This record gives sequence, structure tokens and C-alpha cells, in this order.
Amino acid sequence: MYPVIESDMLKEIYRVLGEKEKSGELARLQDEALGRSKQSIENPKPVMGLSKTEQARTFYWDPMVRVPQTIQDPSGNVIAEAGKTVNPLDYVNLSKHLFFFDGSDPVQVRMAFELYRHYKGAVKAVLVAGRPLALSRQWKFQVYFDQGGFLVRKLGIAHVPALVSQERDAGRAVGAGNEEAERSRPFGTG
Repeated sequence: MYPVIESDMLKEIYRVLGEKEKSGELARLQDEALGRSKQSIENPKPVMGLSKTEQARTFYWDPMVRVPQTIQDPSGNVIAEAGKTVNPLDYVNLSKHLFFFDGSDPVQVRMAFELYRHYKGAVKAVLVAGRPLALSRQWKFQVYFDQGGFLVRKLGIAHVPALVSQERDAGRAVGAGNEEAERSRPFGTG
């Protein structure tokens, strides 16, 4: 047998941390990490691959999903069988419109606020670029951010601004063209 001549790894970690704390480096590293976190929350990375809507158009998206495995309620009753195709909108309705917009474009920002007022709050403002917390503070209502572009990809949105609504058992997305956006008029109201 050979004696262990290495220092205990945990003791070594504590020793290095103690040195960094005494020198102030640990506090500096913590402040930097906190700053990076605040920056990513205040100003998230924009959703890539979207362009500005140039021409107004309406399209429909099919919300149908294939169930990968049988879904049961707590009592064991089958809600949906594996392999079946179901429409979630048959069970849950969109309670509000979703308005996707670029917060770096003042015209789209104004349009989002006007839509919120027009629909008396029945619109969820969803940024794809910009500062959601700053707008939430300014407008005094929640502004969301489509982190990673999950929703725009799921809904097939390639251009903003776009208003998503439910129409019977399908989803409807309307994109405002430049002329309509310049008038900052709520979609379908003029």
C-alpha cells in the first residue's frame, strides 16, 4: 500500500474559495453573474428568422396533435388514446388574442398598445424582440416574450406584427402590412 499524498479535493475547493473571498474576487464574480442575469431578463435575445410583415394576410394553422401515449385522468378514465389525433381547441379555448410584435419598432409597439385598448385587455402582448419588463412597467400590464421562438414556430409565424385568434376549432393568424401598421389601427376594425 502506498500512502495518499494528495490533498482532499473538498478542502482544496474551500481553500481556493476562501482566498477568492478574501481578495474580493468572489464578490466581483457574483456581481458579474448577477449583472448578466439581470441583462438577459431585461433584454432577452431576439427571436431569429422573423421579418417585418410587408403585406396583410390571414392564414389558419391546424392545432391537431398526435397523442404519443394514452392519457388518463387520475381515476384511470381514458382521455385520449395513443396514436389518436386530437384538437386541443376542442377542450380549451384561447381566452385572449395573442399579438406578436417587435419591441424595437415603435410602430409595432404603438399597435400592440392600441390593440390591447381596443380589445379591452383581451390581448396578450408577446414580444419577439425588445424589453418585456420595461414595457410591462410602462403599460401597467403583463408583456410576454417568446423565448427561443417556441410559439412563433409552433404557430407558423414568419413575419411580425401578427395577431393570433381562435376561430372555431382552428387558429387564425393575421399579419398587418406596412400601410395598415402605419395607421396603427387594430386588425379587422377599420
